[in-house]
Amino acid sequence: LPHIMRELNINENTSQWLITGFMLVNGVMIPLTAYLMDKVKTRPLYLGAMGSFLIGSIVAAIAPNFGVLMIARVIQAVGAGILMPLMQFTLFTLFSKEHRGFAMGLAGLVIQFAPAIGPTFTGLIIDNASWRVPFIVIVGIALV
Repeated sequence: LPHIMRELNINENTSQWLITGFMLVNGVMIPLTAYLMDKVKTRPLYLGAMGSFLIGSIVAAIAPNFGVLMIARVIQAVGAGILMPLMQFTLFTLFSKEHRGFAMGLAGLVIQFAPAIGPTFTGLIIDNASWRVPFIVIVGIALV
């Protein structure tokens, strides 16, 4: 956050909203996904969630000020909040009872690994390039 604070000329309290806002919206979207899954088929819901996450990442990468970056993080959080429970639903649908435990374990491993390694790599990228680069990397991953 210090790099963002300097470039966007914001204080520490304001910068924390980038994390808090994301987590708040993400947390609200997770239970709402059950309702959305009843109303929208899986594929369109997945594409909408990925689209939201992708658009949020693109806007964050080019955000000229804090307000735009905050909006981008909220858009990202909407997509991320839908994707988490949708992934679990998809695993339950695709895998038989015999293979479901393995699939859920593998997904859990990935989910646990990302927060453990992500901040280290992100910190290295930001220290050697720009705080915008991780958002660009996320765009590349989301497009795959």
